[in-house]
Amino acid sequence: MSDLLSDPPVLMPGQLLARGVARHLATHGFATVEEFVPERGRRVDLMALGPKGEFWVIECKSCRADFMADAKWDGYLDWADRFFWAVDAEFPVELLPDGTGLILADAYDAEIVRMGPETKLAPARRKAQMLRFARTAADRLRGFRDPLL
Repeated sequence: MSDLLSDPPVLMPGQLLARGVARHLATHGFATVEEFVPERGRRVDLMALGPKGEFWVIECKSCRADFMADAKWDGYLDWADRFFWAVDAEFPVELLPDGTGLILADAYDAEIVRMGPETKLAPARRKAQMLRFARTAADRLRGFRDPLL
């Protein structure tokens, strides 16, 4: 078994963007879970839980082809109070749909350029998602301690 400190995993470009966004959001009191599954058949790149209980979905796109291949992003709107795209400085932002948030990021930090419009989740969905978020985070943390469980 590899030692995580001496042999870190190789991250894909979108994962590097997610790391930079997660670092930035942490400075604003957000907790994040990468590759979060709000329901069967959907997986968001980064789900962020804010200090007031708000949920943000962030989809990380590393290039034009990555964005063009994503035909299901609008299905994530039902799972967020706000939706954002996270891209690097070279990404052609004119491709991104109007009415969505924009975060410029790299592997180490990010900047919120445009806030996504707020659409409040229904209370029942918020509660279910809060439980799913907490269980996902707890299960992943346990997995570091006991990967064979």
